[in-house]
Amino acid sequence: MSRRPLLFLDVDGPLNPYAAQPERRPEGYTTIRAAVRPGRPLRVWLNPAHGPALLGLGYDLCWATTWMDTANRWIGPVVGLPELPYVDFGTSLFAVRPDGVHWKTEAIVAYAEGRPFAWVDDEQSAPDGEFVTAHHPGPALLHHVNPRLGLREGDFTALAGFAATVRT
Repeated sequence: MSRRPLLFLDVDGPLNPYAAQPERRPEGYTTIRAAVRPGRPLRVWLNPAHGPALLGLGYDLCWATTWMDTANRWIGPVVGLPELPYVDFGTSLFAVRPDGVHWKTEAIVAYAEGRPFAWVDDEQSAPDGEFVTAHHPGPALLHHVNPRLGLREGDFTALAGFAATVRT
């Protein structure tokens, strides 16, 4: 078993700054049209520098996104990531919880099985942190990414810092 922490990656928000001004692709990003659903292809902005940067952080990477396994087809090759495992959200996909915990949180905690992890997403809130604290025995970092900006240098610095602390 790897001694490296897990890094759970959301796509829309951290890797695809979908909330950026629609007519202005962010600098350094490329546009893909992903035909993931019938009908009009989904416009996705991706930065090819993100994959190598993520791979250099000292984590075992895992998709934690509604894209699930299709992230390996549409996202990974563009950003320079190999095929990654993914959290299968199954029937919890988009499920609303009465306690305000995000529908991804419980599945991510279960997948981690007590292993240290960081989770980058644009939809976490205080109830998610409380759930992780109550149900996950290992160190965890819930790192919010602004969906207008996507992953930035400060995000990579915070993730590298967390990985360094849990490996020592």
